[in-house]
Amino acid sequence: MGKIKVATLGGENEEELREKQKVRREEKKKREHAAKPQKIHIPGMKGGERIKSVGAESEEELDKLAKITERVEKDQAEGLKIEAEKPKRKAKVRVRSGNYKAAVMKIEHKKVYPIDEAIVLLRQISLTKFDGTVELHINTSEKGLRGNVQLPHGTGKKIRVAIADNTTIDKIVEAVEKGKIDFDALVAHPQVMAKLAKVARYLGPKGLMPNPKNGTISSTPEKVAAKLAGGEIAWKTEADFPIIHQVIGKLSFKDKQLEENFKAFTKAIGEIKIKSITLKSTMSPGIKVQP
Repeated sequence: MGKIKVATLGGENEEELREKQKVRREEKKKREHAAKPQKIHIPGMKGGERIKSVGAESEEELDKLAKITERVEKDQAEGLKIEAEKPKRKAKVRVRSGNYKAAVMKIEHKKVYPIDEAIVLLRQISLTKFDGTVELHINTSEKGLRGNVQLPHGTGKKIRVAIADNTTIDKIVEAVEKGKIDFDALVAHPQVMAKLAKVARYLGPKGLMPNPKNGTISSTPEKVAAKLAGGEIAWKTEADFPIIHQVIGKLSFKDKQLEENFKAFTKAIGEIKIKSITLKSTMSPGIKVQP
């Protein structure tokens, strides 16, 4: 049998004894907890390095831990700031070849050349081994300009022209819907435009949708097709800028042919509307040319 506690008369009752014992136990736990070294986490430290004892160490060691914590937190804050303010990637600088640089040196950049001199120089600075395309890049006084012009010698590219009329419209629509577009220009009779509208989403982005502004909708589509195949081109400024880009031939053309194409094209625009002209061929530097 266990021990039997006997409460003495006139002494403390059993309830009061239990309360005092509870208080003594709690005070003992507090003393043990205060004497036991505590642990804290140092931000930024790895693994076991992150846990350090506090309580058993000297004040000097505690100061060291505090400084370490402050330094680590500062490094982390600066690291986050650098990450947030990461500079944008610099654009790669385009490095030109030695041949291109040599070609540039042949051009007098302050000079605006007459077209006959510019064509001779263009052949000297050509960099391609194939028959390069001759291009004009024209700055105009206004945007929204457009028109058609018949180049005397064409562009050097064979133009494939399709005619959409009552006899061909169904085949053209069916082919375009399947992704087959085997023409460079499309001329349509007004009667078939309703059917052609079904494939406008395919033709429009490629610049092939017939349009009355460039003359590709006509009641005599055969005549328009013949002109296009013979070298007639439609030109216009860019949508947002007063700039025209146009091919006027190939390097294999004779000087006279390029010159005549140049004059026909600039005349169609109107000299008064031309601010500057740059002549170049595929991959070559540009040459400033007189209108």
